[in-house]
Amino acid sequence: MSITAGDRAPTPAPAVPPGIEVTGLHRSFGAVRALDGVDLVARTGAVTALVGPNGSGKTTLLLVLAGLLVPDGGRVRIAGHDPVTDGPAARARTGWMPDAFGTWDSLTAREVLLTFGAAYRLPREVAAARAAELLETVHLTEYADRPASVLSRGQKQRLGLARALVHRPEVLLLDEPASGLDPRSRVDLRVLLRDLAAAGTTVLVSSHVLAELDEMADDAVFLSGGRTVRPDRGDVPADGAREWRLRALSLTALTAWLDSVGARWRPDDGIGGDGPPGSGGVLLPVAGEESAARLLADAVRAGVPVAGLAPAAGALERAYLTLEEERR
Repeated sequence: MSITAGDRAPTPAPAVPPGIEVTGLHRSFGAVRALDGVDLVARTGAVTALVGPNGSGKTTLLLVLAGLLVPDGGRVRIAGHDPVTDGPAARARTGWMPDAFGTWDSLTAREVLLTFGAAYRLPREVAAARAAELLETVHLTEYADRPASVLSRGQKQRLGLARALVHRPEVLLLDEPASGLDPRSRVDLRVLLRDLAAAGTTVLVSSHVLAELDEMADDAVFLSGGRTVRPDRGDVPADGAREWRLRALSLTALTAWLDSVGARWRPDDGIGGDGPPGSGGVLLPVAGEESAARLLADAVRAGVPVAGLAPAAGALERAYLTLEEERR
């Protein structure tokens, strides 16, 4: 019996390697072990939250990933490159935004971006076009030709983000990027990071504003005492799945349908008192926005009177509070 081309099983797509891989990472400063065995994987095309108390090693980890600190031991790969042994290739693929903007205050915002474009060996015309594009993206076009010294803290943060993106990095490292931003700029930041991830960028972001991380992160990595730890709660982003809140006008119809399709869910104690009698919601793990869209479509086709579907806020904060780390 012959097999035609149409009968052959499709060749599976090759797995996309992680943008960041860290195994057994150590870094000490004298007697202080800032990193004491960190393991981390940040997926390509996803936003990964880096969460931990002050002094847990987050900034040290980001500095190692950015190639600005040499680790004492362990394995690091940035887009497949070792920042120590293959530093130029790793840095060419990395965008780094520290928690405080530092540059020559006498340069204009445009000149800052052109200078970094030149450092990344962008042709002058390309760098100029990229600078104009990024200044518009971060809403600094009207300040393009003003010295950086006149910018507010929030405006400098936005310029720092543009600076990190000037060479279209494959991996973006952000340390407290929302610090000093006004509410509108925080929303713009979330949208921009989600768009970058959707375009294939690996985004690793450290922030103490956990509610905002909750809304943008696909995955989360927790640090405590210089080590990667696993929170007690299981309702945090992991492997692309996070909790979403699904509400319906009939809680009975909703839970009956979820049980019939074998979905894992748990009662949402914060929902149910605000809607009509019998209404309510549940929390269930959903692997990304595409899966959420399919879930919603399936529920509607099954006749479930859906009232809302959205990521459940507060998961990162609940997990953070379970970390057994003394305040520093």
